[in-house]
Amino acid sequence: MNTSNTQRTVTMKALPREERPREKLLRGGASSLSSEELLAILIGSGTKQFSAADLARRILCLEGGGLAGLGEITPEELYAVPGMGEARTCQVLAAVELGRRMAAIPGRRRTSLCHPRDVAAFFMEDLRYRKQEVFRVVMLNTKNEFLASEDVSLGGLDNSIAHPREVFRPAVRRSAASIILIHNHPSGNPEPSDSDLLVTERLCEAGNLLGIHVLDHLIFGDGIYVSLKEKHLM
Repeated sequence: MNTSNTQRTVTMKALPREERPREKLLRGGASSLSSEELLAILIGSGTKQFSAADLARRILCLEGGGLAGLGEITPEELYAVPGMGEARTCQVLAAVELGRRMAAIPGRRRTSLCHPRDVAAFFMEDLRYRKQEVFRVVMLNTKNEFLASEDVSLGGLDNSIAHPREVFRPAVRRSAASIILIHNHPSGNPEPSDSDLLVTERLCEAGNLLGIHVLDHLIFGDGIYVSLKEKHLM
């Protein structure tokens, strides 16, 4: 019996790299894995007697069976599986609970950012009190709905910091249709500087080449903002 279990463990370790659950997940996404493989990743490592895949298989074969049974399993039942232990039991139960909570979240409408005031309402309180300039890219889909935002740099805004490569990288990664540029002036005065205008012009040109249009550049002060689009400065 011990020889068989040991052999299973060795076989798991000897799998070709591309067939190991973690590598398969990174290559093809979580949906490409079986329930057993996903559970094995959660468990992490096996024991001297059982591999992580062995433990996953035993759990999925408990009374009730499969994922439906996993949703109802108690800590005591899971802990009783040889090799699980307290840490592995907690990992699995935490993941089950996260899945349950995610399923309970109602569908959410994406936030539409069609006007500078919408962007200001979304980001003003986060940026108005910053003591450093934060240059942020806001990514939108084809309906001008918010996808994500990412800080590109901290500190003074100039050509070297707001490089098109850094600005558009997250937009390309998110398949954004367009972006809005925002940054703050710690002085509280949102009037654009010559550097702000030069950087905006450069990024608009880069966006046109990439097919990811720069819709606006907002500068935040203390409770007030300037939209370069509204001021016809871009």
